[in-house]
Amino acid sequence: MQALFSGLLMVVSGPSGVGKGTVCKLLCEMDANIVLSVSAATREPRPHEREGEHYYFLSRQEFLEKIAAGEFLEWAEVYGNFYGTLTCQVQKQLKAGKDVILEIDTQGAMQIRSACPDAVFVFIMPPSYGDLQNRLKGRAADSAQSISLRLSKSAEEMSQAKEYDYRIVNNTAEQTAEELLDLLNKEKCRRRKVRKDAE
Repeated sequence: MQALFSGLLMVVSGPSGVGKGTVCKLLCEMDANIVLSVSAATREPRPHEREGEHYYFLSRQEFLEKIAAGEFLEWAEVYGNFYGTLTCQVQKQLKAGKDVILEIDTQGAMQIRSACPDAVFVFIMPPSYGDLQNRLKGRAADSAQSISLRLSKSAEEMSQAKEYDYRIVNNTAEQTAEELLDLLNKEKCRRRKVRKDAE
């Protein structure tokens, strides 16, 4: 899919609580041409979340119908809820020349590998496992049971970091966002050169 459009698709993953959401938000603020793809989800919205801005909140039945219709670029079941990226939304932004950031879990990222082989894959790592524990425990929105479940999943998620093109340790959100922006710009320059050389 990627080669047909002028925008670049970057897939960003990392364990829950690593701060990838904050990093991606900062990245989009640094460059108006970068947009964050809005995923669909079947979980209940948190108090601060708004429809169409943070997620498209769907019922389980609605989500399953869209899977059957082939409307998702990727989808996965995570912690008992479904999450997915609608193909039409990503295509629309890429066609407009926007660089699209997909902040998704490792299951979804591996689906993107086959659907969008030209996408850039980046895994955000915590400085340490202890740091990840502290970040998750500091999130008031999650219950103790949810934190325990997410921590048990973290080791499995981080074991997949080797499947990504780049790995960045998130010491500070600002520094990590700057590293992502640098990576994105370098990839765009490299791809322009490849296309020019092929002409």
